Amino acid sequence: MPADSHPQAQSAARAGGLLARVTAVFRLPNDDPRKTLAVALVLCLVCSVVVSATAVSLRPLQERNAARALKSEVIKVAGLDEAGMSLEQAFQQIEQRLVDLETGEFVEDADPMSYSYRDAAKDPAASSALEEADPAGIRRRPDRMPVYLVRRDGQLETIILPVYGAGLWSTMHGLLALAPDGRTAKALTFYEQRETAGLGSEVAGERWLSEWPGKVLIDEDGEPVIEVVKGNVDPDTPNAEHRVDGLSGATLTSNGVTHLMRFWLGEQGYGPFLARLSDDDNRS
Repeated sequence: MPADSHPQAQSAARAGGLLARVTAVFRLPNDDPRKTLAVALVLCLVCSVVVSATAVSLRPLQERNAARALKSEVIKVAGLDEAGMSLEQAFQQIEQRLVDLETGEFVEDADPMSYSYRDAAKDPAASSALEEADPAGIRRRPDRMPVYLVRRDGQLETIILPVYGAGLWSTMHGLLALAPDGRTAKALTFYEQRETAGLGSEVAGERWLSEWPGKVLIDEDGEPVIEVVKGNVDPDTPNAEHRVDGLSGATLTSNGVTHLMRFWLGEQGYGPFLARLSDDDNRS
């Protein structure tokens, strides 16, 4: 076999030829359009490599920061006092579990600390497609969701449920804290949203969120009845306990909150889990 027919020799020859052509381009005058284009392409390639490498190297740090931020939000919505404790010490007061949304039962063979409902929603093997019945606008519902439980002296005190759904411009991610009855709101937070500044973004504002504690979200028949209304709620009107003031100038964001709440508190969401939790509490 001739030496120049060897695959390695052929590859070396091609590489040498490419290098020669690149060198020739860069020897062209500075005002030559071919040299300008070549320099631009090289700069784009270098920048792409740098950005990709930076993104990959920072991903573990970003994931750790996101996990810490979520723990902080859970502690806040649970109403726990972090004074004198680290974040991890405060979070240890909270029981984290995974729930099978179909059955409402706890999942015993999985680690809730390593579970991501966002990743599960993208995996057809770990989620269910929502076609017609998708009021929250999430397209796929994870088959499992995390829940956080706060107990005091062995008694259930607070149930914390992650909720999310479509607003006007973004998917809004929040945490809903319920009283032990599984029907009454204790607190609500939206820790991730990109709604219109000064209008829909008030979904994360303290004033509006302060209206939620004490609201009855689910009626005695187990049906979600909470509604974010247009305008203000008259406390003297019937069913005022199921109504929350609308966000001024943000009707679609307000409707998005209603839809996501009713979805996650209903049969396709945490409904079976809350019903089972109530039955267990009554038996005890």
